[in-house]
Amino acid sequence: MNLDGSTALVTGANRGLGRHFAEQLRQRGAKVYAAARRPELVDLPGVEAVRLDITDEASVAEAAALAGDVDLLVNNAASTAGGNLITGEMDAIRDVMDSNYWGTLAMIRAFAPVLARNGGGAILNVLSAVAWTTIDGNTAYAAAKSAAWGLTNAARVELAGQGTHVAALVPGPTATETMLAFAESAGVALAPDAANDPADLVRLALDGLQAGEIEILDRYGREAKAALAGPPRAFVL
Repeated sequence: MNLDGSTALVTGANRGLGRHFAEQLRQRGAKVYAAARRPELVDLPGVEAVRLDITDEASVAEAAALAGDVDLLVNNAASTAGGNLITGEMDAIRDVMDSNYWGTLAMIRAFAPVLARNGGGAILNVLSAVAWTTIDGNTAYAAAKSAAWGLTNAARVELAGQGTHVAALVPGPTATETMLAFAESAGVALAPDAANDPADLVRLALDGLQAGEIEILDRYGREAKAALAGPPRAFVL
């Protein structure tokens, strides 16, 4: 997909990877809707801030009606703190599934007709290498990303007929505020080179999208995908 001249909507664009996506898409010549629950926190010049809660169907419908010229949807927003499935709080587990799976599905369903009217375009879902493994301390998040991977594959099949390219970014740890806060709370000391730089990861994702890739993987993603041929294993930070 040629990003220069495209029109993108990025969810969760007020911070972390979402902010980098919005910034780099703008730099590559795209018009950008920067969507967030609190759009007043979007501080990037040259983008249009949009109020959006992906877990609220009315909010999703309003965003789709507003951004009718979109030909690239970046599904980045998601809750990450679900805890463990067996011992965690059910409300937190539901929340992480609600945003990663149901929220992503709501966005795809709402924007699929928009993309079709605009020539097909593309969808990029931000997943995680733990979709192919798991991670003790946050198995709910891993399960939610596994569900989102299945959703991504299904959407690719269902939307092929309208010419929509559906891709997944499948990275390992990335040094966002959220990831660093999780590592600190879990008592995990990340080595200096253990986590992706967010700007570098987004650059990888956009390069892959422009090249027509369907799964865009960093080194952790490649290792996790290869490990599927063997016995199940946990991801270790």
